[in-house]
Amino acid sequence: MCWDNAAAETFFATKARARFAVAEYIEVFYNRKRMHSSIGYRTPAQALNDYHSAALAA
Repeated sequence: MCWDNAAAETFFATKARARFAVAEYIEVFYNRKRMHSSIGYRTPAQALNDYHSAALAA
C-alpha cells in the first residue's frame, strides 16, 4: 500500500514545523524583547552585542 507512511510523514513534518516555530519564538521574541535582571535589565541580544563590542575594543 502506498499510504502506509502517510501518518508518520505527517507527524514528523508537524514536529519539524513545531521545532522551527519554537526556535523562531526564542530568537525573535524572547532574545530580542525580554529583559533579564541578571544581565542588567538588558535583552540577551543587547548583552551579546555589548560583549562583542567590548571584545573588539580590547
